Amino acid sequence: MRHPFSYLLLALVLGGVLSALSDRIDPYHLDVLIGVGINVVLAVSLNLIAGHTGQFSLGHAGFMAVGAYAAAAVTIFLGPHLIGDAPSPGGLAENALFGAALLGGGLAAAAAGLLVGIPSLRLRGDYLALVTLGFGEIIRVLLQNFEPLGGALGLNGIPAYTTVFWVVATAAATVFTVGCLVRSTYGLGFLAVRDDEIAASAAGLDPARYKVVAFTAGAFFAGIAGGLFGHFKMTITPSGFDFSRSIEIVVMVILGGLGNTFGVILAAVLLTLLPELLRPVAEYRLVLYSLLLIGLMLARPQGLFNFRPRSPASRA
Repeated sequence: MRHPFSYLLLALVLGGVLSALSDRIDPYHLDVLIGVGINVVLAVSLNLIAGHTGQFSLGHAGFMAVGAYAAAAVTIFLGPHLIGDAPSPGGLAENALFGAALLGGGLAAAAAGLLVGIPSLRLRGDYLALVTLGFGEIIRVLLQNFEPLGGALGLNGIPAYTTVFWVVATAAATVFTVGCLVRSTYGLGFLAVRDDEIAASAAGLDPARYKVVAFTAGAFFAGIAGGLFGHFKMTITPSGFDFSRSIEIVVMVILGGLGNTFGVILAAVLLTLLPELLRPVAEYRLVLYSLLLIGLMLARPQGLFNFRPRSPASRA
């Protein structure tokens, strides 16, 4: 990516055009389009943790849940006091409130990522995956039993503030930020920790700091994705952020190729569209979906869209 800022501006212009034409887009296609954008944010943010830093996480849906509920709490409980009872998007006040809510959701999720990252500094591989899996389940159970936020019934009446522009702009900003971070001098520390943590320590780097930064940054963007999701669906429940949701995001990252941002984006698009394309065979959809994923993993274990040559060790 030679001119990343130019691509960011192009994406923002595209988001503005699509948002202006959203009234002419079929609601079903609009739903799929927004789903694609949200999944791109989730996949790229997890790729920072798993692909660029080498920390396998199964709790990304938990970060998404924290952001979704925190952002919804801002717009539902604080919104009427700040802008009155104007539920429709488009106005300056509504967009300002929504931006603040997304930022609040992202910061709440980042705080959760910090809480997970610090105790997990000495863990790696399967042990780290188990810790993050437990974190995601803890968040889900806490939300199920927290009645002020709806408990097991979920949180309803969330304003429909999410638009195509917000989703495209957030996806573009996520890709831009992660790309610039990884290519920066500081970001090279992520790659060093991923490739060989002991060698990175011997070179004077602090692997613990890079792990925590990766978890915090990845959780921040996952929280923003959760805020977009909640303000599009207008209702959220704890069951919508369970273990299977985390697995969906992990599959996108693995299928796209760990550390391959462009491949992860393509995988997020493909795995969002694939279940929709299989709707004509609804009774066999899950079976076909699973078989296709297994076949792709067997044929391309390094990632469907990862065309870098495999090392001799990876071929063994």
